[in-house]
Amino acid sequence: MTARPKISKEQAKNRIKKLRETINHHRYLYHVLDKQEISEEALDSLKKELFDFEQEFPELITPDSPTQRIGGKPLTKFNKVTHQDSGGRDSRMNSLNDAFSEQDMEDWLERLEKNLGKKYTDGFYCDLKMDGLAIELVYENGFLIRGSTRGDGLVGEGVTSNIKTIEAIPLSLEDAWDKIGRSIVVRGEVFLTKREFARINREQAKKGGKIYANTRNFAAGSIRQLDPKITASRKLDFYAYGLVDDSMKSREQEYETLKTLGIKINPHGKVVGSLKEIFSFLDRVAKMRDKLDYEIDGLVITINDNDLFRSAGIVGKAPRGSIAYKFSPKEATTIVEDIIIGIGRTGTLTPVAVLKPVQIGGVTVSRATLHNEDEIRRLDIRIGDTVIVGRAGDVIPDIKKVLPELRTGKEKLFHFPTKCPVCGKSVERSAGESAYKCTNPDCPAIKREAVYHFISRGAMDIDGIGPKIIDQLMDAGLIKNAPDLYKLTETDFLNLERFAEKSSQNTINSIQSRKKITLERFIYALGIPHIGSETAFDLAREFGSLEKIKQASLEDLSNIKDIGAVVAQSIYDWFKKDYNKKLLQKFKDVGVKIEKSKVARSKKLAGLTFVFTGIMESLTRESAEALVRENGGDVASSVSTKTSYVVAGSEPGSKYDKAQELGIKIIDEKKFLRLLR
Repeated sequence: MTARPKISKEQAKNRIKKLRETINHHRYLYHVLDKQEISEEALDSLKKELFDFEQEFPELITPDSPTQRIGGKPLTKFNKVTHQDSGGRDSRMNSLNDAFSEQDMEDWLERLEKNLGKKYTDGFYCDLKMDGLAIELVYENGFLIRGSTRGDGLVGEGVTSNIKTIEAIPLSLEDAWDKIGRSIVVRGEVFLTKREFARINREQAKKGGKIYANTRNFAAGSIRQLDPKITASRKLDFYAYGLVDDSMKSREQEYETLKTLGIKINPHGKVVGSLKEIFSFLDRVAKMRDKLDYEIDGLVITINDNDLFRSAGIVGKAPRGSIAYKFSPKEATTIVEDIIIGIGRTGTLTPVAVLKPVQIGGVTVSRATLHNEDEIRRLDIRIGDTVIVGRAGDVIPDIKKVLPELRTGKEKLFHFPTKCPVCGKSVERSAGESAYKCTNPDCPAIKREAVYHFISRGAMDIDGIGPKIIDQLMDAGLIKNAPDLYKLTETDFLNLERFAEKSSQNTINSIQSRKKITLERFIYALGIPHIGSETAFDLAREFGSLEKIKQASLEDLSNIKDIGAVVAQSIYDWFKKDYNKKLLQKFKDVGVKIEKSKVARSKKLAGLTFVFTGIMESLTRESAEALVRENGGDVASSVSTKTSYVVAGSEPGSKYDKAQELGIKIIDEKKFLRLLR
């Protein structure tokens, strides 16, 4: 998390009030009604902001603050159950505070040691944080007599009949009972595997039923069914995470005892000795996260010494000796500090939200696209608003939702400009389009963005040269457009900042090495409006040469599969403009050679459509897509029922979630490469 600037106590008081009201609303929906209006990650982000404010201004903490409370009220349709320990004493089922960074973890340990009055050196138990529903099990004389949900922490819902339908939960501990010989209270998490979730959604899709959004809410809803047969049909699973018994000297002993009794624990849990080892363990778990058959969102870290854990006590809703160390979220809340206009390579004016920096997906995000004027109106976004920002995989961050309930009245409306902010010429919105465009073809911003696109990885992929160097070259008048790059000399670069003889030579060599390029990459590099890498490949496969594309009629272009009327018109118009004809001649004059498109070498993947998400280990996204095409397959940019496989690398995005919802087969990079053998 990024450090928050200092604010006055009065400002903090107002913000805290708004945060509490908003969090309480969403917590009630989530914990009591099993409904969601915002993601768990966005809710976590709001709670973390509130927690940080209350740490800075402890005098503003009130008993009804969400940081002082557990989940939510038990539902009225079930019997009420008071949570107890193995000795029959009332024992609250606590929630945990969250950490999202190494700094958050260091702050937690510092607070804990301050409370204990000494350095803590007895190790930590790390368990995977399951994304399910917390429950309590009570065994007497070796038999399961009661099962309940967490509820408000003190009182939960009695759901024994439903819990008894879960195969993973033993109904009897007879074989191991002589090892403990008394009543025991077990706490753990009920969850649904990804495989079972995909099966259920496939069945729902076939009969036109509701497609469920996430495993946690579905598991919670399944446990709270009035008919146990419905619960049984959903094949829920279970892992225990605690044995509520004062005789247990360590967290590790609790887990070992549970295992001895035949109660499932997560096999990946372990004891580590330091924060550094915790950070290393989280990294390892993050890498295997997608291969697990269940959803997790981080680790639960607990000090291993139970006596010290109990003496540390509880602050608000959470024990001081435990914390949930979560993966960097794909969504978070932050504040819109300004809205500015960016200009793309086709002259499109794109509003961009300038954000208070926030960590999303392991990256600090300070800007997010607002797409166009219609999107601003749809979101009803204002400067100063609190918003939910999303970032999945390599997708550009964007605003998912505005939280108007957090407004103070000082927010400002944004008015779309009528003139280009760079060249001052008028802007216009074409009929049937949502975007405004600068009408000046010589606008410096358009030309600059076109060169940025030309050198990018998916286009010409010129190594060692990026937007900052392009800015220097254009500001110095050394280039006006992309073909000018091939005219540059070592001397030109020596006149730029931070360039020496060796780096100048390397950059020139890099540019010259990209004089030969395949037809599809060159078409994409030209930056024709509406032409992505997929359409560029379709054009190259259909026509085989640039000359044939230039000569194609509007009808020829419209007849290509997956190219509609708007895209066909865009291609046709681009090649007819005099400026673009001269640009293509300049490429020819500087020696750019266009190679024939690679046709499919085999039909191994014929009839199959692939979607890629996340970061590959041995392949770039572009090379993986090229392999599919070379073997007769198709590549798509989004997941649909026509998708054959989703290939998931590390940090996959929303495509992974969509594939799970639709029951599309998800494979990793190794399995993808096996298909090609």
